[in-house]
Amino acid sequence: MRDEAIHVIGGGLAGSEAAWQSAEAGARVVLHEMRPERATDAHRTDRLAELVCSNSFRADDAFGNAVGLLHAEMRALGSLVMASADSHQTPAGGALAVDRDGFSEAVTRAILAHPRITVERGEVAGAPPGDWASVIVATGPLTSPALAAHIRALTGEDELSFFDAIAPIVHADSIDMEIAWRQSRYDKAGPGGDAAAYINCPMDRGTYEAFVDVLLAGPKSEFREWEHVPYFDGCLPIEVMAERGRETLRHGPMKPVGLTNPRRPEVKPHAVVQLRQDNALATLWNMVGFQTKLKHAAQTGVFRMIPGLQRAVFARLGGLHRNTFINSPKLLDPALRLKADPRLRFAGQITGVEGYVESAAMGLVAGRLAAAERRGATLSSPPPTTALGALVGHVTGGHLLAGARSFQPMNVNYGLFPPIEVPPEGRNPRREHSRARRRAIASRALGDLAAWSTAKPARELALAGEGRS
Repeated sequence: MRDEAIHVIGGGLAGSEAAWQSAEAGARVVLHEMRPERATDAHRTDRLAELVCSNSFRADDAFGNAVGLLHAEMRALGSLVMASADSHQTPAGGALAVDRDGFSEAVTRAILAHPRITVERGEVAGAPPGDWASVIVATGPLTSPALAAHIRALTGEDELSFFDAIAPIVHADSIDMEIAWRQSRYDKAGPGGDAAAYINCPMDRGTYEAFVDVLLAGPKSEFREWEHVPYFDGCLPIEVMAERGRETLRHGPMKPVGLTNPRRPEVKPHAVVQLRQDNALATLWNMVGFQTKLKHAAQTGVFRMIPGLQRAVFARLGGLHRNTFINSPKLLDPALRLKADPRLRFAGQITGVEGYVESAAMGLVAGRLAAAERRGATLSSPPPTTALGALVGHVTGGHLLAGARSFQPMNVNYGLFPPIEVPPEGRNPRREHSRARRRAIASRALGDLAAWSTAKPARELALAGEGRS
């Protein structure tokens, strides 16, 4: 007998969102999470939707940023991940950052309390059982070896891989606030209304040059077994950025623009290290953009060279782990189903999206598609004019295959949306045109999403026409 439940494998952000969306649409769901029976290299707890890297969901401006638009779309569709993030936000300027423990606890409570969701702890080792009629694989970047081997055998392809790095977290009371100061870049207030959400540590030229020298010379973790694996450009280790040029950091995570040291307002810092609040109590702060593969023994000394962090106490040092993702444009159909076995859907980072929000978004779409299928309906993916649809389009066909390993992870961005024409305006036509274009894309997306979310699936319309709705 076929098991008609939707089985979601993986309790991260994508799996939790997929389970929630399927259950809210009326389906019975079994969510499989292997922790704590089988640990991973990155997780610390057994909670669902645990954040293992940054605590930031990035920019929260729907009309000025593509990921902010994705936030808005997910909120409009009842996203559990976004609701939990909004309830546990911490100050972060124009970004949405969260108390990581409060966030994951909220997601876990909601999932466990849902009457149509059952959580089963334990690894799905190898092939999902043949009687599972509907499966969503949302195992993310840390897919267990047995399941990865099954996917590899099923598709005849090796999974693609890349390294992902984790930034250090510092105890707030160990930061020297006689040197550091509070300010968001350009004094921009974020969702929490705080225009001084970041702690800033200034560097003059000499300190910066010495820091880069030590950073480049420091002992690094080596992974010979994986050394062919590329890094994802959106999460490069800081020393890898430094290897690309001595000025790279000053134009990346350590850029000094939009910041003024109140103690020396007449002197522009050569570089600035920013720390972002990591928990609701504001006792922990993470070093923005400081993902690293420096060996733990070296990290404390190197990062204490930063003015303001000379006596820093680290709650967590940086680290490095391998992420995996499949060649989605070749392997998945437009409904996120595996062409070689259509009962399997994929969601989250394993599909080749990058970022917490993007991963959860793919879970949202997969959950809704699976639930519609369970009730005999035919639901299309969100329109390509939406952020959700743009992501689905990228992983299922928007990427032009140019070679065996050309498909790479990607955050949501305006380049994934269909073109839109807007007239130039204002005294600075180029800048105003860019802003107008972003606003137009967002307005179009939110309108098209509303129409999609209220439209009845095709099969349900057919049944209604036959008097069987």
